[in-house]
Amino acid sequence: MKVLKAYKYRLYPNPLQEEFIRKTFSCVRLVHNLLLQDRVEIYRKLKKDSKLKIKYPTPAKYKKDYPFLKEVDSLALSNAQVHLDRAFKNFHKNKSVGFPKLRQRKDSVSSYTTNNQNGTIKILDSKYLKVPKLKTLIKMKVHRPLTGEIKSATISLSPSKKYFVSLLCEEEIPKAPKTYSAVGITLGTSEFAILSNGQRIDNDKYTQNFQIRLKREEKKLIRRKEIAQSKKMDISQQKNYQKQKLKIAKMHEKLMNQRIDFLNKITTEIVTKYDVICVEDIHKEDFFRNSKLNRGITDVSWAMFISKLEYKALWYNKKIIKVSACQDSSVIVEETESKLFTPDVNKKKALEDPEIAASVQVLSMGLNEAIAN
Repeated sequence: MKVLKAYKYRLYPNPLQEEFIRKTFSCVRLVHNLLLQDRVEIYRKLKKDSKLKIKYPTPAKYKKDYPFLKEVDSLALSNAQVHLDRAFKNFHKNKSVGFPKLRQRKDSVSSYTTNNQNGTIKILDSKYLKVPKLKTLIKMKVHRPLTGEIKSATISLSPSKKYFVSLLCEEEIPKAPKTYSAVGITLGTSEFAILSNGQRIDNDKYTQNFQIRLKREEKKLIRRKEIAQSKKMDISQQKNYQKQKLKIAKMHEKLMNQRIDFLNKITTEIVTKYDVICVEDIHKEDFFRNSKLNRGITDVSWAMFISKLEYKALWYNKKIIKVSACQDSSVIVEETESKLFTPDVNKKKALEDPEIAASVQVLSMGLNEAIAN
């Protein structure tokens, strides 16, 4: 099965390359804001006259007024328009997503996307990256081999001042062997997730070590900000404040990398082991009704866990079934049977532990739903 898969690598641009990348960030941000302002103006005109014929602007329109736009990759500017169109479509589908916003220089992440056309994006000698409009090669760290055909590249600058490239590739995913087994997964109060076979996936070790350190460093940042304000200094020129801000950004980045690595490992293990995965479908409002669940979810991100399960299940031809959260987990476990799949259930533990019983219920409801469909 052919899928789109992203590979993320660290970049080490020299000063001239860094200047070009930052200039492209600025141009993409400018084009996004100009397109958004024009879209808003068109909407106001249509409100007055619905029969008015309109033509949405393109990045080429702004090159006369802003000649420096010609100095950067035109595909990066075109992708700014594509991303804005996508943002409007998402807004019209679901208003809770929010109306597209103007981009600012102080945004936490800056990025631009360009497309591969006849080899304009490629990795050379496993340590250099070639991108359009840039005549020199950017040094990179290739920590894992890239397979498949490169479709696009997204270059980004993180809050910790590190440059990355995400290469989107089309590649063939090998078929995973069938296991004909099924499992139920629910969100735990003390652990991250509970499986119907009695397994508990713990996450505390990934967050508790950082919690105390982060609070201490954030207090230092607040104190340094107060000192700068008392001396009537510009925060952007206050070196101690900027050093502390960068230190906290690096800590947050490390914590996020640990979370993503943790989620990647457990989702790959689950998808490889089971053909049918029944998960508890919890909405964002439900997270914060239970204060015990609140911290665990914000620490690891249940939504990210489900998202990774879904795309990996699609890759390996497995099935994800979302089941409404069980109202009463203390109810006696029903017999879970299926002619096609073998349920992975620990009935003894389910009778003793209401959380495991809930995951068994999720599995039973999911298999019944699969049979009905």
